[in-house]
Amino acid sequence: MIRFHSDSTFSAHANPHVVHGFFLRTGGISTGIYESLNCAPLSADDPACVKENRARAAMALGVAPDHLLTLSQTHSATCHIVRAPWKPGQIMEGDALVTDRPGLALGVLTADCAPVLLAGKSESGPVIGAAHAGWKGALGGILESTIDAMESLGASRQSLCAVIGPCIARDSYEVGADFRADFLAHTPENTRFFKPRADSFTFDLPAYVTHRLMQAGIVRIFTTGQDTCAQEEDFFSFRRATQAGQSDYGRQISAIVIRPAVS
Repeated sequence: MIRFHSDSTFSAHANPHVVHGFFLRTGGISTGIYESLNCAPLSADDPACVKENRARAAMALGVAPDHLLTLSQTHSATCHIVRAPWKPGQIMEGDALVTDRPGLALGVLTADCAPVLLAGKSESGPVIGAAHAGWKGALGGILESTIDAMESLGASRQSLCAVIGPCIARDSYEVGADFRADFLAHTPENTRFFKPRADSFTFDLPAYVTHRLMQAGIVRIFTTGQDTCAQEEDFFSFRRATQAGQSDYGRQISAIVIRPAVS
């Protein structure tokens, strides 16, 4: 059975027509290292399995399969405003999506990076966003790009709320001095997101993402608090796959949608 986590506190602050979910890796048909709900079209998994997995996720969200939209993610600060489903075979690059159109599910694919779902209000109705925030994208401004795009659709920044989904946690995220130096070059205050460990450091990605959202003026921020690297039965993990010497890895999907109002 397909399973996903939905943060009730975030839901209470979002528009009642906004539905979101952080899907687990279970409930799909992929096998091997992709078992079972791998939703990444550009992975080396069987395309037919990925298509079915995505269709199951779309059904759980109440949308048609071609209305569950994701990007070819590049760890950039590129955000797209979406007003219609992709054309058949169309591949869009970037790391965030926003819309004010009902029935379009905005998705991000992750395997340790942080999926960030956002909801806000304009004078004409809800506005939603979905951002793929790995360390590089978060440092490079993907969250700010997403918020700016939501504002361009009429959402007031004061109305925005965000939820950070399952991602790699600090105790699982060991990094080197060069990694830390990139963050300190941005601002020395970033030292607080690192904890020394022998000859290395650990990095607190969810805390850093929370910080960037707060710096952008978002005050209602929630987090699921799950560690994708440590929770093997529930989540795919790039780091865990790399440590195991695997050639590829699956990605779970997180998505948000405005459901049409029922007349």
